[in-house]
Amino acid sequence: MDLNTPHDAAPEELTKALVDLLDVEEIDTDLYRGARQPGGVGRVFGGQVIAQALQAAQRSVDEPKVAHSLHAYFMRAGDETLPIVYRVVRDFEGRSFATRRVIAMQRGAPILNLAASFQVPEDGLAHQDAMPDVPPPESLVSDRDLRAASVDEIPEKYRRHMLRARPIEIRPVEQRSWAHPQPGEPRQASWFRLSSQIGGDAAMHRAILAYASDMTLLGTCTLPHGVNWMTSNLQTASLDHAIWFHEDFRVDDWLLYATDSPWAGHARGFNRGSIYARDGTLVASVAQEGLIRLRA
Repeated sequence: MDLNTPHDAAPEELTKALVDLLDVEEIDTDLYRGARQPGGVGRVFGGQVIAQALQAAQRSVDEPKVAHSLHAYFMRAGDETLPIVYRVVRDFEGRSFATRRVIAMQRGAPILNLAASFQVPEDGLAHQDAMPDVPPPESLVSDRDLRAASVDEIPEKYRRHMLRARPIEIRPVEQRSWAHPQPGEPRQASWFRLSSQIGGDAAMHRAILAYASDMTLLGTCTLPHGVNWMTSNLQTASLDHAIWFHEDFRVDDWLLYATDSPWAGHARGFNRGSIYARDGTLVASVAQEGLIRLRA
């Protein structure tokens, strides 16, 4: 199943395609292969590389240790026509914590470096920020339906990409025009979930959240400037990405992704994200800096 398909594929098919994409293959000790996206012809989605690299790291760590954070740097654009090879380095193995480094490579060149830390679960002092007061997902319209309603405003070359069926359903809290972006506050929120149910493999749920965390985040720092990725002279790319996993969650239940951007400058924009479960539990935090370069 091609994740880029514009057709109304069944949610179960789309979900299986994403799970298969992120289910890395072990080809030798600490060496893994991540599948290419079927039908892909352009630059690899950053969330895919992060998720596959996290899966490779998770495969090298024994229970009961679980991933609690990752930090990644993008170096080169990935090629969707090729698989990605992931090499894991076991930097530390302690009683409570373990750390792994992962190098993602294509054609012998690194495209991403990722460091991940793992911890044996334990109790401790606890507090969290409150979830923003936003409408529930049932009262909102999916981003795909919003785009379909204004399809005449979308340039022909973008329509297939913007109207394709996707395994992650997103329902934005704020409705914005893709064709005519207007300056606004550097913050936004969206509900998201996997389009159908999957099993209880917590490592896969973390990988899928890592995949989804690269959606809607970078665009936050462009909001005050009235531009988006459809702006002809705007060049965008993720430069780095960090995730902290706080609590257990399921990606096939609704999660709220609240993002803000406190700073942009020097052709870079900084973005933060908080991911909440329906009951208000803060399950993950995200940070990313991205390239937002206006060309002449």
